[in-house]
Amino acid sequence: MAIEPLDLIDADPAVVHGQARIRGTRIPVSVILDYLAAGMTEGQICTEYPSLPPGAVAASLVYEAALAR
Repeated sequence: MAIEPLDLIDADPAVVHGQARIRGTRIPVSVILDYLAAGMTEGQICTEYPSLPPGAVAASLVYEAALAR
């Protein structure tokens, strides 16, 4: 069964001040988006944060697109 991208996004008031984050980590979606905006590739981000699950970068973009709508 495939995981839906937004299933990788979580927010908990007790973790990173309630910011949207990658489920099971303390990595805020905003950090991933900032790295993408700075020109980093998905591979570079995953190297920087090896605890990111597969699809986390794409899920961050899906989340951003949903907010923009």
